[in-house]
Amino acid sequence: MAEERIQRRLAAILAADVVGYSRLMEADEAGTLTTLKARRKDVLDPLVAKHKGRVFKTTGDGVLVEFASAVNAVQCAVDLQLGMLAANGDRSADRQIVLRIGVNLGDVMVEGSDLYGDSVNIAARLEAIADPGGILVSGTAYDHVKNKIKVGFDDLGTQSFKNIAEPIRVHRVIGTPAVTVVASKSVADKPSVAVLNFANMSGSPEQQYFADGITEDIITELSRFRSLSVIARNSSSQYHDKATDVRRIARELGVQYIVEGSVRKAGDRLRITAQLIEAVTGNHLWAERYDRELADLFELQDELTRAIVATISGRLESAVVEGIKRKPPTDLNAYDCVMRAKLHHHRGSSEDNAEALQLLDKAIALDPGFASAYAWKVCVMGQAWTRGYRPFSAEEYAIGLDLINKGYSADENDLECVRILCEYYLEKKQFDEADRYNEKAFRLNPNDPRIVAQRSEILTWLGKPIEGLDWIERAIRLDPFGADDWAHLLGYALFGAGRYEEALRAFRRVPRPRYNHYAYMAASAAHAGLQEPAHALAAEVMKLNEAFSGKRFVEGLFYREEADNRHLAEGLQKAGLPA
Repeated sequence: MAEERIQRRLAAILAADVVGYSRLMEADEAGTLTTLKARRKDVLDPLVAKHKGRVFKTTGDGVLVEFASAVNAVQCAVDLQLGMLAANGDRSADRQIVLRIGVNLGDVMVEGSDLYGDSVNIAARLEAIADPGGILVSGTAYDHVKNKIKVGFDDLGTQSFKNIAEPIRVHRVIGTPAVTVVASKSVADKPSVAVLNFANMSGSPEQQYFADGITEDIITELSRFRSLSVIARNSSSQYHDKATDVRRIARELGVQYIVEGSVRKAGDRLRITAQLIEAVTGNHLWAERYDRELADLFELQDELTRAIVATISGRLESAVVEGIKRKPPTDLNAYDCVMRAKLHHHRGSSEDNAEALQLLDKAIALDPGFASAYAWKVCVMGQAWTRGYRPFSAEEYAIGLDLINKGYSADENDLECVRILCEYYLEKKQFDEADRYNEKAFRLNPNDPRIVAQRSEILTWLGKPIEGLDWIERAIRLDPFGADDWAHLLGYALFGAGRYEEALRAFRRVPRPRYNHYAYMAASAAHAGLQEPAHALAAEVMKLNEAFSGKRFVEGLFYREEADNRHLAEGLQKAGLPA
């Protein structure tokens, strides 16, 4: 019956976002806000009105616009880019307001004045990967606008986007001038690199898991070097099996260097080729081929990563890295089982989850001292609890804790074990211990976005949300395609910092929102003075959890400061949720 009440309509959605917004705000917060308001008044609003559009959502750095016609949406996007270019005039490159734009046509869900659904999300995903000053258009929108607008289109083929079930055809608008944007401080501070999925050259598609596992391990090992900024696997793997120019990949990920290569496994022999490419020029800075025994895999990985770091930064942090080096497994079959299990875990279905658990049990039986096998089993169990594949209970929790303690006892430098122990102590509200394990995890791998995001979460619970914002934004820079995975943590920090409308937008990006996310949205809307949306969001909370109590909800969270508990409780009460 609830499904029948959902109102739907066909709409063209334009998503636009300011490139380098954080950098601009850091350089001149007041000036940037003044300029953005002027651009909205003088450029955006008149063009939206001219093309009969409607702005239905805004944030500090972005806007979502609805049009009844795809032609109007794309023409507005073109005019908007040209208008922004003209408005920038002679402003220096580091002060220009530059947009990325994505346009999609599809079915949307209507809730009051707001719109939701995959069609909105696709427009946002297109905007996120568009070039500065550029426009990307989905295949559905392109079919309606081709030959009707005086611009050309470049067919980019199909692209897969996170949390979007089917690949999307993408076309780039030709006819708006490209814009060069000053690199963000995070990129300029130290050399940045992305490792693309190594090609499987073994002659069997079934060996793809092995090539992917090697890639993931190389990313992990590179991430240990503090002299580098390394993009997370989740983002760099978006380009798997896509014929995309490395310079474009580098622009989209915001990196200076790309690593690519191939893996061939035949019996007990292993051949790995790798090359390091300077993204701006496309020049190959270093290339090597390794032909070894399979048993030498871990020494080979060390040698490869050190060669890359030496080439990029000109120096190695040998002493530090040696001091935190993880223990390799004693049985390569156990390592193989873990790599297969990780593949199934990343797929995430109920069947894959069950298969991953079986493989990890086998890995532990083969090598009881392989710490990562214990940690990954706990991760897979956690996935099963979260998605309802396996019932959660006190007994299940005790099993998970016992597993992670066994893993940590086997290897105190296993990143996964340390990360999960931090989560355990955080849930117990033992903040000092949680902080200690997070700091250790950061020493082990300062480029892992999960560890960086975990630091943000701890700071937010400790009453330091503004510091938490810095860390969650850093995690998103390390994993730009995984931004939605951190949306709830971004929302917590923004709420704590009193930036309620931005918090509301962040929680809207949570892939599978639950009642607790809607509770924060309701509180955010209420504190922002948006009473009608606040009451609508409160109704969503009650629909998903009829027994909701604001008092119980707040007590179940991890805030250390009583003022933070009151802040949330007041927002829930203003939204009309039961105490």
